[in-house]
Amino acid sequence: MRIVFMGTPDFSVPILNALIGQGHEIVAVYSQPPRPAGRRGLELTPSPVQRNAEQFGIEVRTPKSLKGEDEQQAFRELRADVAVVVAYGLILPPAILQGTRLGCYNGHASLLPRWRGAAPIQRAIMAGDLETGIMIMKMDEGLDTGPVAMAEKVKITADMTAGELHDQLSVAGADLMVRAMAALERDSLTLTPQSDDGVTYASKITKAETRIDWTQPAIDVHNRIRGLAPFPGTWCEMEIGENLERVKLLRSIRATGVGDAGTVLDDSLRIACGEGAVRLRSLQRAGGKVMDGREFQRGAKIVQGTRLP
Repeated sequence: MRIVFMGTPDFSVPILNALIGQGHEIVAVYSQPPRPAGRRGLELTPSPVQRNAEQFGIEVRTPKSLKGEDEQQAFRELRADVAVVVAYGLILPPAILQGTRLGCYNGHASLLPRWRGAAPIQRAIMAGDLETGIMIMKMDEGLDTGPVAMAEKVKITADMTAGELHDQLSVAGADLMVRAMAALERDSLTLTPQSDDGVTYASKITKAETRIDWTQPAIDVHNRIRGLAPFPGTWCEMEIGENLERVKLLRSIRATGVGDAGTVLDDSLRIACGEGAVRLRSLQRAGGKVMDGREFQRGAKIVQGTRLP
């Protein structure tokens, strides 16, 4: 089929590659505009999807908005059969949703209607969900409200991070999208309306959520750490030498222990929470490399009994 692909981050790349591998004609790729990068922010860096598409010689378009008539007309003139949308990052107006022969199909990383919105992977882990999935849905004008075509469930294990789940769902999504497009081409794709029950929203992660609150129960602290790892990452302040440093927390496990919230219970970085404790397993000082707990302790020497703010 003639496909317009619309995506931006690493998550979208395996799905684009899978469609190319199946012999579909990718008539254009839409992605977010290049962003400032580098130490001074002077270099413009294209998105992972743009870089990948350009390696295949595919035309890449990076409009800041799709609301203008010129952009909408340019989209229609591609005469695509279908648009595949995976973590694109722009709202699609009705003219775009109706601008292909068969409509727009979205790969969404949750079990809809749970976790509609921007951060479904992180929110599922932070909420302690035991499973999530990837779904292919036909887009409408609502926020992830369209009818579902296909779905695949994925278990969320006790210590799985958002990064690990991200990679697993991306691979599953590539296979699922290929199967959905094959069924659509055969005119055998069945669409099922979403339930009105169990609707939740995965709002964007805020900066305030990235700081660990040790007064929370250990299960919530653990889920926050793994749900935001590796990006944007949670953090806390630790007194290292004579300085109070901001330390990024990337991996933890639940542990036993009792003490005032934020108290370091032993040399293995077991930290008391509002209920129970967590052991910090992977940390990163500002500007430093990621270290396991033992390596971190050799340099930081966080003393038992210290109270983390």
